[in-house]
Amino acid sequence: MKRVLEKTVAGAMDGAMCGMMNALQWQRRDQVCSREEFHAYLAGCAGLSREEFYAMPAVANASQNGVWMEWDTPRPSGFAENDRVRVRYHACRKGPSAPTVLLLHALMSGSDFGYLRLARWYNERGWNVAFPHLPFHYSRNPKGYWNGLLAINANLVRNVETIRQGVVELRQLMSQLRTKGCREFAMMGTSYGGWNGALLSFLEPDFRFLALIQPIVNVEHAIWGNPGSATMRRLLLDRGFKPWDLGEHVRICSPLHGIPLCGAERAIITAGMYDRVSPPGELLTLKHRWPGAKLIHVRQGHFGYTALRKTLDAIDHLI
Repeated sequence: MKRVLEKTVAGAMDGAMCGMMNALQWQRRDQVCSREEFHAYLAGCAGLSREEFYAMPAVANASQNGVWMEWDTPRPSGFAENDRVRVRYHACRKGPSAPTVLLLHALMSGSDFGYLRLARWYNERGWNVAFPHLPFHYSRNPKGYWNGLLAINANLVRNVETIRQGVVELRQLMSQLRTKGCREFAMMGTSYGGWNGALLSFLEPDFRFLALIQPIVNVEHAIWGNPGSATMRRLLLDRGFKPWDLGEHVRICSPLHGIPLCGAERAIITAGMYDRVSPPGELLTLKHRWPGAKLIHVRQGHFGYTALRKTLDAIDHLI
């Protein structure tokens, strides 16, 4: 009976959140690309290696004001607010040479309150914290749009470019922190943040641990099976898109198509038993493709706090 109740509550919570996301996307149903535009974009990326696709140029116009690190994005989106990278940097008592954890937030995250509390948790344990506002979120969200709405919607070209933008910016962030004396990192990413973080781990080796909390790992499922993408699917189908249109490009933007450079045994993957957004079966597949990774199952859907608590329990002895 307890499990039935848990599953019912999780389903109701996930259903409500996914329903809200679909409603918001429907309000902005003009945000859609054509099949021709998408295939032209894919043709332009054809043959690029992962390192080439996420190449890291030099940082431009960097500044620091209090806790904020800022610089110009190397992958401009055309939205002024989004094209200035912003990262909250919380230093611990050990100073900038202490190890640094990157906190990567979820898609359309409604508040940063919980992440700032998490930053204090790490600071108390001798870790610096970098909390980047991922593209189109928080201070980088253009006026007139819901927080994060432009990051993932029926404009598939922008979706892929936003992931690219986020990963390249994270590489630049790590490069800047190295100039401060940091030589060791960790990453904790939730859902969409976990997606970005997993791709980052294929390019940067200096992680003591990777904590992925219900990350998005199957790009095709994220579009064609995710209950939060129903509006997206409807708009794409109306434009003539098919489930196989991502083609070979999946390899370059999917966590299922790579291995962390630090070693998969340093990864902790947390799965929600009742999660339909990032189903536990997909995360089990990720574990199998990342030999040595630890998989934790928790009794919740995609939205909830049990997964975070269990993940913190798992990493507490690592830091």
